[in-house]
Amino acid sequence: MIKLIATDIDGTILIPEKTFTQEVKNCINSLNKRGIKVVVVTGRMNSAAELIAQELGLKTPIVSYQGGLITFNEKVLYEKYLTEAQAQKVIKWGKQEDIHLNLYNNDILYSETDCYEVQRYCNNLHTRYVVEKFENIKKTKVNKLLAIDYNNPERINTLEKLMQKEFPDIYIVKSTPYFLEFSNKEASKYCAVKFLQKYWNLKSEEILTIGDQNNDIELLRAGGIKVAMGNATDDLKSIADYVTDTVENNGFVKAVEMLL
Repeated sequence: MIKLIATDIDGTILIPEKTFTQEVKNCINSLNKRGIKVVVVTGRMNSAAELIAQELGLKTPIVSYQGGLITFNEKVLYEKYLTEAQAQKVIKWGKQEDIHLNLYNNDILYSETDCYEVQRYCNNLHTRYVVEKFENIKKTKVNKLLAIDYNNPERINTLEKLMQKEFPDIYIVKSTPYFLEFSNKEASKYCAVKFLQKYWNLKSEEILTIGDQNNDIELLRAGGIKVAMGNATDDLKSIADYVTDTVENNGFVKAVEMLL
């Protein structure tokens, strides 16, 4: 029996740059009433993920920053940050590469310039940001850094492989075709779901995990029932037990109806 559904947000239950379908909202509301825990597991910052959870009527812990932070009723259950030295290393690399970086420190999003990349990112996610030179920020709780290139997704593919070799002490993953994320090695969706499994004393076979991008490989690995969206990457589909329909066609709802 499935007791926990750990789901990605963007591209899984939320159509990118759009909104939730009524079918997804109804499905999650039904799961809530049946006592099946639904947890959003996202690369978004915590404050943005909280808005999603509220919109969906969820009363469960929130997993943000790819698994780097888990909160429940404003209490921190789990947190993993980049060290200041690691953050500085990524910032230096970003300047050399001439690529835009978002810096997340203590759940505040910083950008060094008020540019197209941060404006588009925040408009889509309904998130606020602060323009400040990174050198002026006391980097005590760096949740993650995010490199963005909306114009050249192939560059993100190349950089992901290069940076994983260059910075082996940092968890580096592509979360969309345009985003490359840098976080603590224990800030993965796998670590987060395994924490919740122990928190609720669940068996692996009682956990359904579902996502669409390569950063969801770690999410699916943590579940006993692994579902990839129809719009998922080939890498994710290759490790899934089931491939459902696309996010535009309510693939999440169809997976839930089939497996429950």
